[in-house]
Amino acid sequence: MPIQILMPALSPTMSEGNLARWLKKEGDAVKSGDVLAEIETDKATMEFEAVDEGILGKILVPDGTQGVKVNTLIGLILEEGEDAASLAGTVPTPALPPVTAPAPSPVASSPVAPSPVAPSPVALSPVSAAAGQRIFATPLAKRVARDAGLDLAAVAGSGPHGRIIRADVDRAIVAGVSAPALVAAAAPALAPTPVAKPAPVPEIGPAYTEVPLSSVRKVIARRLTEAKQTVPHFYLTVDCQVDKLLALRADLNGRSSDYKLSVNDFVVRAVALALRKVPAANASFTETAIRMYTDVDISVAVATPNGLITPIVKHADHKGLAAISNEMKELAVKARDGKLRPEEFQGGGFTISNLGMYGVKEFAAIINPPQGCILAVGAGEQRPVVKDGALAIATVMSCTLSVDHRVVDGAIGAEFLAAFKKLIEEPLTMLL
Repeated sequence: MPIQILMPALSPTMSEGNLARWLKKEGDAVKSGDVLAEIETDKATMEFEAVDEGILGKILVPDGTQGVKVNTLIGLILEEGEDAASLAGTVPTPALPPVTAPAPSPVASSPVAPSPVAPSPVALSPVSAAAGQRIFATPLAKRVARDAGLDLAAVAGSGPHGRIIRADVDRAIVAGVSAPALVAAAAPALAPTPVAKPAPVPEIGPAYTEVPLSSVRKVIARRLTEAKQTVPHFYLTVDCQVDKLLALRADLNGRSSDYKLSVNDFVVRAVALALRKVPAANASFTETAIRMYTDVDISVAVATPNGLITPIVKHADHKGLAAISNEMKELAVKARDGKLRPEEFQGGGFTISNLGMYGVKEFAAIINPPQGCILAVGAGEQRPVVKDGALAIATVMSCTLSVDHRVVDGAIGAEFLAAFKKLIEEPLTMLL
């Protein structure tokens, strides 16, 4: 019997994903460990490897299909000795309710049930269902069509066996297809006189284009909305003089070509050492307890074309500046290419978000649940300061700590920032 290929759960939080593309074609030999397809999860695009051997007999979910639920049957592998005839009866037929006439408008509605009179036959597209017959469509396609007021009988399916997928519905919506318009066009005998379409009402506002939400962007929107609404944030800001840090960075970078340290590498190192000195800030909130982390794993925000992602420098307190620098460069490249493994971006006890390279002076970041803190780092800029009672110029970097008050109290947050500031302003102590 053919082996079923199910939509995998490639991360603990994944409930659905997008089947970006198949890397094997029907009829291709498959060995254990071969990459079958690329799956777009809520965080990255990941490779899906085969665990069985045989011939890829049937692809049931085509390239580009969005919103495929975990454990959905997406393909079949033929074992040794099986051929295409073995697929008969193994491809599931979706059990969908029959298409019914559109519900009456609210003005014409009444408590009396409508009489069971079948609607008049309407000429539909070749793969559409006639009235009273089942229409085969994915759950996502049905939901999108329902929200848009689109009659699925008007849509031609491009999925397996003519099944309607999300992309088909999107194309129909863009084309302006609607159920009433289709019925009028498909039954000229009943309405021989063409009815002029009303002129579209122009929208008020500036012109725009719409960019479909990626899975990453949807997750970011949901999680940050929840964080801002449910986490009691408070903010602490400290100004750090970084002239000594910049001088040490230039000196170290001039001594070797094996690494090029950035200011952010010093920030990661300083945060890690400060958390070791103030472990109460390395914590998160649960419904039953405050979780104190024993490892210092630092998440660092990286901007990608699909949205923000936070790869993790693990055991950062045990790594030197060069090791942190090289690891961050590798993680940033993998993040932008969508190649991070789940263990490289899931977890972490503390987050750093640095916008200093964009010239941002100061900002407050939203906490990344379930973590208790996130440090927002601004640009270093020359400012007037008072030293020994006299006015002077120093390069100052403003850093703002966003804190979950359920986990970290103000005194603990201030103690952490004091330890961080001391390390940043005396960077040689990071090398000890």
